Amino acid sequence: MPPGHGPWPGAYVPAAPPAPRSLVRRLSVPVGVLAGVVAAFAYVGAVDPNEPGHYPVCPLLRFTGVYCPGCGGLRSAHAFAHGDLQAALGANALAVVGYGIFAVVMVVWLIRAVRGVPMRIAVSPAWWWGIGAVLALFTLVRNLPFGSALAP
Repeated sequence: MPPGHGPWPGAYVPAAPPAPRSLVRRLSVPVGVLAGVVAAFAYVGAVDPNEPGHYPVCPLLRFTGVYCPGCGGLRSAHAFAHGDLQAALGANALAVVGYGIFAVVMVVWLIRAVRGVPMRIAVSPAWWWGIGAVLALFTLVRNLPFGSALAP
């Protein structure tokens, strides 16, 4: 009998729980994501964004002269990959905060994967609005004269 069907019409028989996944299989996705991020940081660490011609210029900066929230992100990642936290913060402080948040999420994801607990991240609309407000405020302040310390 297929799962969910009973011996007579309308009878419900619960399906058997899924077989537990092996540790290697549970760790494959978070370790793969971590490997991809490490590879990206290794590339940016090896190919200096401070030298012209290696990466495209931010289109918003090029056409308007306005720093977007991501401007300086590659220089920040390059400095962070070389262990220069001060230069990373100077290039894009918000990106460094993002690196920290990513590290915390990765540790939680790996611990949950080892324990066999699925990782679910549900962000409420209020948080998305808050994140958008922080990005907008960061963009505004870094483009004003008194916020020039936040400019890359």
